Amino acid sequence: MDINKKILLLGILKKEEDETLTDVIIRLENTNLFSLKEGKKLLKELKKEECVSESTLTLKGELLAKQVEAEFKI
Repeated sequence: MDINKKILLLGILKKEEDETLTDVIIRLENTNLFSLKEGKKLLKELKKEECVSESTLTLKGELLAKQVEAEFKI
């Protein structure tokens, strides 16, 4: 899995309750990780892979995000 996609998954996992998925993409764009266009493309891919529903992670997405979190802790 692409590193940017992993970071986006982790960002969605750690998002605040009042944040939207677009807010997460904008926050990551502000760190110069990727452009807004790239972020939306990655989000679309995650939705197609059934990792993200309309506003949250699916069970599959949450499990993947927790694996990514463990990977970054190493």
